[in-house]
Amino acid sequence: MASVKQIQVTFDCAEPERVARFWCEVLGYVVPPPPEGFATWDDFDRSLPPEQQGSAFACVDPSGAGPRLFFQRVPEGKVVKNRLHLDVRAAAGLVGEERLAVLEAESARLVALGGTRVRLLPADEFNESCMVMQDVEGNEFCLD
Repeated sequence: MASVKQIQVTFDCAEPERVARFWCEVLGYVVPPPPEGFATWDDFDRSLPPEQQGSAFACVDPSGAGPRLFFQRVPEGKVVKNRLHLDVRAAAGLVGEERLAVLEAESARLVALGGTRVRLLPADEFNESCMVMQDVEGNEFCLD
C-alpha cells in the first residue's frame, strides 16, 4: 500500500487570487510559473471559458518544504467557524513578554495586508499565548 507523500491545503473563497496573494505574504510563499505555453497567469486565465476565469489560484513554498495552497472560487460565503485552520508559527519557542511582542508585531503586519485581528488568547497553565486572526475573506487562523 502506497503512503501519501504530499498534501495540498485548499481554501474555498470568493476571490481566489486575492486570498492567495494574502497567504503568499503571510507565509513567504510564491506564485508558481504559469503552465507551459503561457507567458503569464493572466494569459492562461483568458484562455479559459468565461465562467472559469478567475476561479482558481495557487501558491507554493519556494523551498518546496511546505504544502501547496490552492484557492478555489465557490458560490457560497463563509457562514460558520472553520473546522480546520492553519497555525502560523510566528513565535515558536518564545514565551512571556517576548512571545507577546512577536505576536503583536506579526499581527500588525498581517492587519496591514488586509487580515483581521480577532482576539488574543492569553497564556494559561497549559498553553502559551496565541492570537486568533482572519484572512481577507474571514477564514480563521492562529498566530502561534
